[in-house]
Amino acid sequence: MLSKKALLTYFTKGELFLWCTSVVLTAGSFFVFDRENYWTLAASLIGVTSLIFNAKGNPFGQFLMILFSALYGMISFSFAYYGEMITYLGMTAPMAVFALISWLRNPYNGNRAEVKVNRLKRKEIGFMLLLTAVVTCIFYLILADFHTSNLILSTISVTTSFLAVYLTFRRSAFFAAAYAANDIVLIFLWLLATFSNISYLSVVICFVMFFANDIYGLVNWSKMQKQQEADHMTPANGNLEF
Repeated sequence: MLSKKALLTYFTKGELFLWCTSVVLTAGSFFVFDRENYWTLAASLIGVTSLIFNAKGNPFGQFLMILFSALYGMISFSFAYYGEMITYLGMTAPMAVFALISWLRNPYNGNRAEVKVNRLKRKEIGFMLLLTAVVTCIFYLILADFHTSNLILSTISVTTSFLAVYLTFRRSAFFAAAYAANDIVLIFLWLLATFSNISYLSVVICFVMFFANDIYGLVNWSKMQKQQEADHMTPANGNLEF
């Protein structure tokens, strides 16, 4: 964990601007559209904070993601989005625990504030896609049995969420792209919820800021990957990589 002094120089001005903007817009939308469900506010603020740490490859972001998943599961249950509840409590939170362990065990050059970026080989990509298809089918049947609201979108959310948590666990730079795709699905999902309750618009704003943070995470992890590979002068191994 970084000291207070180290935190002042750990983030760039751009990263601090992104985090502050995310916090202000997320909190502002809560006090405009909600003002009642403070668990939603807490989850949103923890979520945007976890993403800025994740964008830096810092394991602390995964710890915060565990907390966010628990709170978001509660919020999803309140609107009968059982797909989201089951996904985050039964998949995202447990996988965040494994990701936290993986990131802590794989620091870059001994620096525990930066994880070593990994590239997936062709065979693992195929295995990941097959596993994703199986998980999607299983969850579709489960969610249909629970009469989940907006079943198709909820199922797509499961698919993108599983890809995201798998790639996060495997320390691939593309985990942020999968989360960004999931953010888009969730923006539409919660927009539909606002037709019944305008207070959920604050959740929509939250995921809009998540999307911005995940796009930055993809950019920064790509830079980290190139820098780490340049430092070690990694030779091409002839495999198709992801």
